[in-house]
Amino acid sequence: MSRHFKLHTLAACMAVSLPALAEQPQGKVLDLPSTAITETRDEQIVDLATPTQAGSRLNLSALETPASTTSITAEQIQQRANLTIQDAVTRSPGITSVGTPGNGNTALSARGFTGHASVMTLFDGSRLYTGAGTQTFPVDPWMVERIDVIRGPASVLYGEGATGAVINVIPKKPFAGEIRNHLRLGYGSWDRQQLGLDSGGSLSERLSYRVTVNKQEGNGWVDRTDSRSLALSAALRFDATDDLSFTLAHERGDAQPSNYFGTPLIDGHLRDSLRKKNYNIQNDVQRYHDEWTRFNTDWTLSDSVTASNQLYYIKSRRHWRNAEDYTWDPTREQLERASYLEIKHNQEQIGDRQSFTFDHSLFGLNSKTVVGAEYNKIRFNVDSNSPYNDVGGDYVDPWNPAPGGFQSRNVTRPQTLSTTHTFALFAENRTQLTDRLSLVTGIRRDQNHIDRNNLTNDTRVDRSLQGGNWRAGLVFAVTDNLSLYGQYSTSEDGVSNLISLSPSQINYDLTESKQTELGLKQRFWDGRGEWTLAAYHIVKKKLLVDDPISHEKQQAGQQTSDGLEAALELDLGHQWQVSANASVVRAKYDDFDETVGGAPQDRAGNRPANVPRRTANLWLNKGFGQTVDAGIGLRYVDQRYADTANAYSVPGYTVVDANLGWQVLPDVRLGLQLNNLFNRDYVVAAHSGEQWLLGAPRSYFATVDYSF
Repeated sequence: MSRHFKLHTLAACMAVSLPALAEQPQGKVLDLPSTAITETRDEQIVDLATPTQAGSRLNLSALETPASTTSITAEQIQQRANLTIQDAVTRSPGITSVGTPGNGNTALSARGFTGHASVMTLFDGSRLYTGAGTQTFPVDPWMVERIDVIRGPASVLYGEGATGAVINVIPKKPFAGEIRNHLRLGYGSWDRQQLGLDSGGSLSERLSYRVTVNKQEGNGWVDRTDSRSLALSAALRFDATDDLSFTLAHERGDAQPSNYFGTPLIDGHLRDSLRKKNYNIQNDVQRYHDEWTRFNTDWTLSDSVTASNQLYYIKSRRHWRNAEDYTWDPTREQLERASYLEIKHNQEQIGDRQSFTFDHSLFGLNSKTVVGAEYNKIRFNVDSNSPYNDVGGDYVDPWNPAPGGFQSRNVTRPQTLSTTHTFALFAENRTQLTDRLSLVTGIRRDQNHIDRNNLTNDTRVDRSLQGGNWRAGLVFAVTDNLSLYGQYSTSEDGVSNLISLSPSQINYDLTESKQTELGLKQRFWDGRGEWTLAAYHIVKKKLLVDDPISHEKQQAGQQTSDGLEAALELDLGHQWQVSANASVVRAKYDDFDETVGGAPQDRAGNRPANVPRRTANLWLNKGFGQTVDAGIGLRYVDQRYADTANAYSVPGYTVVDANLGWQVLPDVRLGLQLNNLFNRDYVVAAHSGEQWLLGAPRSYFATVDYSF
């Protein structure tokens, strides 16, 4: 423990030794016309030449980054009828949703790896550690300025839990200038209502602010699925000098989402007559409360040295009380309703990240280096009615289900309390080897210590898990607008979420992943178009497998993923714009055993659950003068399996969405969003092999935007 205390002290010293990184220079923007006015400021489209934090802390553009990245702007989110952040992210290459109520409806799949343990979500560059597979913030796109996606292993940037991808949600920031306000009123299908406000600007010469508030509610397309949410984001920026600034920000989310846990299959088939039936109990509870407070300091120490610090505090409270499983009993011709679960999460996290950026010379070559440290302390408490050993449940008529009430012989009580300390040192470097060739490298060392208390029997276990990752990539600029890259990177995941490892899981090492990736990126037609292509090979080792003799878990399994991803952005002229992408992945277990009913089962060669082979997205936009624009797009997701045995398959789907906008006055815009235009029945995710979560039927949502 003394070593851990020294690491803690070093983190604290670095946190207060210097404030933070200065404002980064603006890059070029893609010269694509925009007719939609959906923000309080003039929007800039992020293109391949725009510096972002998507794939590096070095503020490189996509053309300079040896990785597959995507940036999604607030304007694109609004235009494409995306109701959630996950909707927006899954329009980028190779990302699909595997969201269910149990994981907060926020889990994603990328490059053959699924869930919050392998696809990480950040907010403003910082990580909320996921407990028990659940993350409930952020989910409201109204507060979002941009979403950056880096695909493939990224533990060298953000630590364990980032083998598939990292999603960085960047909130709207204060800006200098005249105060501008944006008010939105919306109404749509199933009595969906929205009231949103976005306000920002300068309060004085050196003080600026940004406030967003969004309230939504609706009745839901499934019986008894009312929902409501309130999201708040507020930030105040003080420019103490031209070289030093401070930003205090606070975000809050309160949500009571739909209590829909899926539609059961009857004899293995989906019945359309059950599509809108709700089998959950009458006194269900789903309630999420999240708060995120940050203090950022940006400081330019000299022409060649800048510093950045972010101190943050995160709090999450979650409560579920539901009957979650509905199974068809052909003998009784009724559904057995079971899995009466009540779970409460109480999570707090305090952390600090300090980094320094140096522009310098290395062996006579132009070079840029970022070094830094990060510390987190996470307290995670779970109350539940575990051990969930109620036998059976009650039977309901599938076509006329009685709501009933929560029933369990197990009392909800405090179960576990864990405290996790994490400390990391990291560094990145970009060196210009020649006029056209650059080397981008990174290294990170993590120290994690977990203390877990079982509150039911007053026992305690603890474990230290160390991790180290690195990345090396070469980028060759064939021209100023065409780059070819190759990279090798490593990554680590926990066998489950780090802060909620069970007593048996806590003894295992972190899993290990290695990726080789090659890619091509190009801007063409004088910035009117761009395309990217990436090919990758990932090997993940130390998966948990069953010993065929003792049936105990061992870390001997392996999974591989091979894939291709392509994306195209194109301005065709005459106010026509096209955005398209597609991906193909071949993911399989090379070595994986699991015990079913006491007998070992070999899953080698099987595809992991919730991983489609092919995905594609298309969005076509057309402007009509300066006042009207329209868009239509499709989302395609291939067939998936619902289990590791590949015994249950989930059908693929293609869904078409559309939007229409009319700038009736300089400050007033009318909008109409149409989702699932052709009213397709489709499965978003599988709660189990015999219970599917369906997508919403055709719906509309009309908006009025007023800027003043």
